[in-house]
Amino acid sequence: MIVGICGGTGSGKTTMANALVERIGAHAINLIEQDSYYKNLSSLPLDERRVANFDHPDSLDIDNLAADLKSLKAGNTVEIPVYDFTTHTRKSEPLVLSPKPVTVLEGILILSIAELREQMDIKVYLDTSSDTRLLRRIKRDIQERGRTLEQTLLQYETTIRPMHHEYVEPTKEFADIVVPEGGHRGLLVDMLAALIESEMKRSVTTI
Repeated sequence: MIVGICGGTGSGKTTMANALVERIGAHAINLIEQDSYYKNLSSLPLDERRVANFDHPDSLDIDNLAADLKSLKAGNTVEIPVYDFTTHTRKSEPLVLSPKPVTVLEGILILSIAELREQMDIKVYLDTSSDTRLLRRIKRDIQERGRTLEQTLLQYETTIRPMHHEYVEPTKEFADIVVPEGGHRGLLVDMLAALIESEMKRSVTTI
């Protein structure tokens, strides 16, 4: 089973994905972040990497991501790229994932790409206000990705906000579940976990 969790930057995707892993157990779930599949920009000067548009589908290695999802679903081990957000390059050592009953894929653009949507069994969209998302993005970029406030605000104004309106927010129509800000996300985690666990038991019984 593949569960997709989508929403704008800072909408709470990673928090929900981690809550699912904790609820069900890491032994049964692989967590894949869309951001791991950013294209390697090592051939560009650092200043050019910093101003690249990371919120457009063209920034992603979609073919590789789609192929890895299919491979996991077929029961094969895959190597996931590890992206360095301070240098905008891929690290030399990939992350090796063995197949598990459930794969959770989270990212801002996953519902905008047909090749990914078609592989998802459950599609969730977290609808969060722009103010909340911006504040979370500022905090994350400064604390975890070595950015300054000015760099984050410039990126938000030039790419994050316009790309959200063009490529992210419209994909709510593809979601099976849309969760509004202030919605009972803890309850949703419990419901998704119960559904996943039920499907896992059914699969074992069928086998």
